[in-house]
Amino acid sequence: MTSANPSIAIVGAGMGGMAVAATLLQAGFDVRVYEQASHFGRIGAGIQMLPNSMKVLRGIGVEKRLREVAFAPYSHLNRVWDTGEVKRELPMPEDLYGAPFLCMHRADLHDALASAVPMERIELNKKLVGLDQDGGPVTLRFADGSTATADAVIGADGVHSVVRSLIVGPDKPIHRGRIAYRAVFDASLMPKAITPSRTKWWGPDRHIVIYYTRADRSELYFVTSVPEAADWVTPESWSAKGDVRELRAAYEGFHEEVRMVLEACPDCHKWAILERDPLPSWSSGRVVLLGDACHPMTPYMAQGAATSIEDAAVLARCLAEARGGSVEGAFRRYEAHRKPRTSRIQAISSANTWMSGGNDDTSWLYGYDAWNAPLDEPAAGAILPQAAA
Repeated sequence: MTSANPSIAIVGAGMGGMAVAATLLQAGFDVRVYEQASHFGRIGAGIQMLPNSMKVLRGIGVEKRLREVAFAPYSHLNRVWDTGEVKRELPMPEDLYGAPFLCMHRADLHDALASAVPMERIELNKKLVGLDQDGGPVTLRFADGSTATADAVIGADGVHSVVRSLIVGPDKPIHRGRIAYRAVFDASLMPKAITPSRTKWWGPDRHIVIYYTRADRSELYFVTSVPEAADWVTPESWSAKGDVRELRAAYEGFHEEVRMVLEACPDCHKWAILERDPLPSWSSGRVVLLGDACHPMTPYMAQGAATSIEDAAVLARCLAEARGGSVEGAFRRYEAHRKPRTSRIQAISSANTWMSGGNDDTSWLYGYDAWNAPLDEPAAGAILPQAAA
């Protein structure tokens, strides 16, 4: 990476792809994003941005925009499924971890990130089919027959990552017999307001998370996890329709607030919650993975997009400090710092135990600052070898 203005190709224009495009542009890199979709759509889902990812978004310059539209919950609230008893509550004032906790529509977050990346830097209808590298610039080949070259490539193309399959080989998702329902709908359909927190209702073998997605509390989101026969599998798609009557039946006996939300819900989506084993390596030569492409997670800690956004800041820092030196070394440094943290989050999220009770330390997760964390040490929350022994 000897050029004064190295070129970086980013495959995928999701949350992680747009975040790393924004951080690299700030660092002075020549960035181009390649996205297989023909346009950016408004997918009906909510998303939580906790202080660890909000710090990155602040550095990108989109915090003010998000504050204007997003809902700021009073707390991270966990309640018993039927009685409503509080299992654990963590009030989330901004001064607790140095940044706000915001809940929003995914499209509002994506729009904010896209505002930090000029449209002329993004190419749509570019489905990646091949990568060629021989120690120099990388050539990207697309389904439309076109090609592009770059000094380095970042695969931010999600759980179905083509980049991952090209550099690591194909892998199979793991289905542990869990499915999720989700919906975004008009809060005026409910007879009354819900608790002004982001609330997770814990049942014996299922849960549901509910929160507002707009500052004016006009829109509501929920997402669930329910056991289902292991032979029921859909692609990891957010567009498969679900049956709202099945959903309501699955939460029979839950607290009246949950029942009120589900009775008001007009329709829903349903998909299988699939997992993948951690990868042995995140990079090959001048190609590296980011976010769901290298550490896909269950949604149980609300850290999938958040860790992708953390990755973006750290990867930009590593590449900026390596300017004129080894891009491969920058990728190894990025992985060494990030992988222990994301592996721990993956494991806890898979177990679905986060804040279910007790007094879990939350500072290692929410207090992490990707802009200022020491790059030559494992990121906050890493399970160090001596601690794991």
